[in-house]
Amino acid sequence: MANFDIKHIKNVVLVGHTGSGKTTLIESMLFEAGLINRRGTVLEKNTVADYTEIEHEKGKSFFSKLVNTKWKGYKINLLDTPGYDDFAGEIIGAMRVADCGLMLLNSTMGVEVGTDIIWDYTNEYKLPMLLAVNHLDSDKSEFDKTILEAKEHFGNSVVVVQYPYNQGAGFNAIIDVLNMVMYQYPEEGGKPTKVAIPESEKEKANLLHQELIETIAGNDETLMERYFDKGELDEDEMKLGLHHSLIKHEIFPVFCISARKNMGSGRIMGFIDNVCPSAYEMPKQKTIEGKEIECSENGSTAVFIYKTLSEPHIGDLSFFKVLSGKVKIGDELTNENTGQTERFNQLYEVEGNKRTPVNELVAGDIGATLKLKDTHINNTLHEKGKHIEIVPIQFPTPTLSIAIEGTKKGEEEKLSVALHQLVEEDPTIVVEVSPELRQTLIHCHGELHLTIIKWKLEKQHKLSVEFKTPRIPYRETIQKSAETVYRHKKQSGGNGQFGEVSMKIEPWYEGMNEPTGYSIRGKEEIDLPWGGKLVYYNCVVGGAIDARFHPSILKGIMEKMNTGPLTGSYVRDVRVIVFDGKMHPVDSNDLSFKLAGMMAFKENFVNADPQLLEPIYKVKIQAPDELTGGIMSTVQSHRAAIENMDGEGQFTLITAQIPFAEMYEFSSDLRAVTQGRARFTSAFDHYDAISYEMQKKLVSEFKHEEELV
Repeated sequence: MANFDIKHIKNVVLVGHTGSGKTTLIESMLFEAGLINRRGTVLEKNTVADYTEIEHEKGKSFFSKLVNTKWKGYKINLLDTPGYDDFAGEIIGAMRVADCGLMLLNSTMGVEVGTDIIWDYTNEYKLPMLLAVNHLDSDKSEFDKTILEAKEHFGNSVVVVQYPYNQGAGFNAIIDVLNMVMYQYPEEGGKPTKVAIPESEKEKANLLHQELIETIAGNDETLMERYFDKGELDEDEMKLGLHHSLIKHEIFPVFCISARKNMGSGRIMGFIDNVCPSAYEMPKQKTIEGKEIECSENGSTAVFIYKTLSEPHIGDLSFFKVLSGKVKIGDELTNENTGQTERFNQLYEVEGNKRTPVNELVAGDIGATLKLKDTHINNTLHEKGKHIEIVPIQFPTPTLSIAIEGTKKGEEEKLSVALHQLVEEDPTIVVEVSPELRQTLIHCHGELHLTIIKWKLEKQHKLSVEFKTPRIPYRETIQKSAETVYRHKKQSGGNGQFGEVSMKIEPWYEGMNEPTGYSIRGKEEIDLPWGGKLVYYNCVVGGAIDARFHPSILKGIMEKMNTGPLTGSYVRDVRVIVFDGKMHPVDSNDLSFKLAGMMAFKENFVNADPQLLEPIYKVKIQAPDELTGGIMSTVQSHRAAIENMDGEGQFTLITAQIPFAEMYEFSSDLRAVTQGRARFTSAFDHYDAISYEMQKKLVSEFKHEEELV
């Protein structure tokens, strides 16, 4: 098996909106490289990259895949990715370990929303990026329109290297303005014939050639001087300029392909080999302390885990990039995040679901290993005695929450294990066991993401589950003061129970004055775990209640605040003044005053104009300008308050406040009204009062549920 040094390894992530042809292009690349003797298709369910049962069932990519190929003395690690934003974690993870990206554009659709969303990640990582316009063999292909949209969305750094000679059903020729030649393909695709550019195209080709030269020279002072001196740049100078500009994220060259017909893939692979950067040429990886890691075969060994995958009968596969040095079979590396020592008993090159054992992997390469004991996504492993932890992948915040229940008794532990495994493989999933709501919640990235989660639980883990709308974490508070005297008295033979508490409660707010008319003997301010405050005053004089019983009174109040009188929700922002009471020399004890405090608080609460509060989320929506009207109507139908609306390039950014109770349906409604062309983020902002009618309804429903219990 050939060994590749650091200079001959290229890591390329394929990205693009769903349907742009990434998986099909990989098939053509593998075929061109001679790794497969027949190209598979998504329709026939036999591609190298899409090999999982769910992808065969749905006919789409849902997970990132590693596929390595060899091409003219180079090893190219291809990372296939999904096209849906629901699986942003898979996309970001693959981009994090790539050294170059290949963005596919569908020439029949132009720049789609998925493309724009992924481009944001491209800019974040400053990843060198090639563009490939696909589906040029379609009758609806519009290459010029696609390029115009690409320039509008990504800027004038988008520069044409190739354009189609005869796009449409008869497409079979590409004009290359870098080396000024036309590639003519046989009907079945594959290796083209180089021919002269037709006379009818020479003017256009020369103009594009000149534009390419000027764009390259404009980003390199040395090349600019040569251009001024000679009035031209030769092909080698242009490739050198493209190489440097790609590394600096300054130029985005455009290529032409028909992935389905295998036209143009070989030219892209040649460009990847000759022009695209290797890992050692890219900006150095940084540790969380800000130190740089030299990507060198001679450095100290360090690897970064970017993906994990659990496979039946095999175990946990950890996918990693070698940051520095060499990792060999038998190496023992320290996990900086867990402190565990991990032994690498197997090393693999990966081609989809095919794993080829190797003895070592060098800096810049990507591979996999099996059965690491305590290693997870985002972990850095290194030689013993070192301390290296690179900046972790920042995964996006979930946008959809749902409650999950097993439908069969006795499978609770099995469900818990399965959910843990899902999170281990996909960190964009957050599982929360909420004591407050008495539900297990899954936070994820949309309905399609949820569909995959349910499929995995049912098909892989053999569980029967049901998704339910999450309960809402309401809060209860009061709007006026109330005062009561509550006596707890119980006699049942022997010592009884006795405690009497005189209590006043009132709304608490930041900066309010101390209570007047009382002699304050003690004060406690409690920041509640669920937000807000309880302020407790001991204003008892003359020993009416012994000081030792005040902690019990406070404990009773806190217990009632855990299950508010209106809906059983947490209570917040209340000031309590205990100003009098009575004791019995024999029957008074901690329990008596705890119960007296609890019931006095409850009586006061229902008489203090109680108010139910609901959580409000701040939502930021990014969408194409033309969709603004429909989005505004959808937002307002979900009881939203619009805060702001601003332009961001080709997009409109709408900021709104939406009740959490509306968020589940909001996600699906927004997708429907925009055909998935909008994206949004949400985060808790504050609590706000609900309407009287809604409060009355919720209180009635809670009382009915209590009666049933």
